[in-house]
Amino acid sequence: MYIYINGECVLENEAKISPFDHGFLYGLGLFETFRVYNGHPFLLDDHFQRLAISLQQLNIRFDLNKKEICEIITQLLALNKLKDAYIRFNVSAGNAPIGLQTEVYSSPNVIVFIKPMPSLVHKKKAVFLNTPRNTPEGAERLKSHHYLNNIIGKREVISADTEGIFLTNNGYVAEGVVSNIFWVKENKVYTPSLQTGILNGITRQFVIELLKKNAIPITEGFYSTKDVLEADEVFITNSIQEVVTITMLNNHLFSKTNPISTWLQALYNACITEQLWSIREMSEKD
Repeated sequence: MYIYINGECVLENEAKISPFDHGFLYGLGLFETFRVYNGHPFLLDDHFQRLAISLQQLNIRFDLNKKEICEIITQLLALNKLKDAYIRFNVSAGNAPIGLQTEVYSSPNVIVFIKPMPSLVHKKKAVFLNTPRNTPEGAERLKSHHYLNNIIGKREVISADTEGIFLTNNGYVAEGVVSNIFWVKENKVYTPSLQTGILNGITRQFVIELLKKNAIPITEGFYSTKDVLEADEVFITNSIQEVVTITMLNNHLFSKTNPISTWLQALYNACITEQLWSIREMSEKD
């Protein structure tokens, strides 16, 4: 596969960065993953708004604009002969001497990875993890290179058809290893608050906006495992898997009818077909 690195597209086995990159040395890096449908990157504005805000917090200067980003994606799609794809857009701090730096990183390493998309999975199982969700290192969780907690959680669940669900140190439901979690009780939807320390996923935000737009009650808060296990239905979201129904959680089977998650899956596809490409656009649309 061809990938993009610092201004050029190269074969993946030819890509190189310096060992002095502070993304490698100190974990100072961020990334966004998103899908491309028929050549169009979905929710691109929202992903890059989050990326830009997070880069400011890490003191990393990033100068690419939306047009340049779209040109990179288009070039990679053409080189790799793809129309539908998985994209990981990665920005690390860049090269600097060994030692902690407080000055602005002005020359980040920008790498864009691409690969074909596998078939969508609409249903999965889930388990609550023994590994607790760590707290964010700053005021909020960033989509950063700091993934050890996720990896330890993933090691508890090696099955591809099962998602691990983190709890906070206080026992509140947090999020999946690579997803946000929602559940439905008596036609009301619930999801953990950002104050539990979870990532504010782009698909999470999109689904919340879809629910509000269609007058379905959605509440964010602090919830126990009992709240989830007593739900009528459970689903998870992320930008690659979209909306996935959870059929069983900790050996607890949920109903085979999942009206809210099934409806959301169909509505999500409709938004893609209609080329509704941003959360803001959806919220402003009549």
